[in-house]
Amino acid sequence: MNLFQRFVPACVTAVIAMICWQASVRAADVVKQVDITYATVNGQTLQLDLHMPAKSATAPKLIVWVHGGAWRAGSKNDMPLGALIPDGYAIASVDYRLSPVARFPAQVHDIKAAIRFLRAKQSHYGLDARQVSIAGSSAGGHLAALVGVTNGHAELEGKVGEHLDQSSSVQAIIDLFGPTNFDTILTQSTPHGLSVRVPALQLLLGGQPVDVPELAKLASPVAHVDDKDPPLLLIHGDQDPQVPINQSHELHARYKQARRPVQFEVVHGAAHGGSAFFDARRVELMRDFLKGTAQETPPPKQP
Repeated sequence: MNLFQRFVPACVTAVIAMICWQASVRAADVVKQVDITYATVNGQTLQLDLHMPAKSATAPKLIVWVHGGAWRAGSKNDMPLGALIPDGYAIASVDYRLSPVARFPAQVHDIKAAIRFLRAKQSHYGLDARQVSIAGSSAGGHLAALVGVTNGHAELEGKVGEHLDQSSSVQAIIDLFGPTNFDTILTQSTPHGLSVRVPALQLLLGGQPVDVPELAKLASPVAHVDDKDPPLLLIHGDQDPQVPINQSHELHARYKQARRPVQFEVVHGAAHGGSAFFDARRVELMRDFLKGTAQETPPPKQP
């Protein structure tokens, strides 16, 4: 069994969960614009899909969704946040350069470019992108968390896209079972987890964390947490064989130390993805979290 075959089951369960979740939202209630180009890098076109409520009294607030796939696979087509659209949210599902094409920090540069693009074009698309939430699962959870805790970080900001005058800051983070500390993840991993994570990190970083410690630190959300970071919601299964739940415990602890708002939902009996992460309880949890952060976080200042 090769690496692709190992992480396909997680991708399949995510797609199934997405279909079940979207079934509760009528197609007539959603306007979808696909393949919107937000930047071009070295000849590669970077695109996003925009899912918006068909009818809304006010401009919908923006959530950026980051797909998983061990940083080397996955697609913006897998967007499981459809149940939040009727609550007045627009979901931008973003593609980014995958690790076989570009090493870290290219992925973060791309996502931050997408946020800047959406802020620059918010009037054109009818969005409210003054306050942006970011969410993702697995590798996408890692990237969402890293983008969220590095608002204004010069090395991770990058120069991708045409809207460098816009802010890439986000005001809320939802991290579903994402890695958070590359210095500890391998020692915490099961044999199955190692079989996926070792080659994935090799592609992403160009070496193992012990061989590129500074780059591994730069890529670890736990290394960037400070007292200015946006509110965070962590959701992780306690039987995850691919990303140890201790990864979320570490980020939770760092947030607590920094006295920042954080919630941690342990999904008992859950592995790496699946419908349990997108059931009615977790939808309501995300909904309440996003409503709470909208009340307590100001819009970002422009650079």
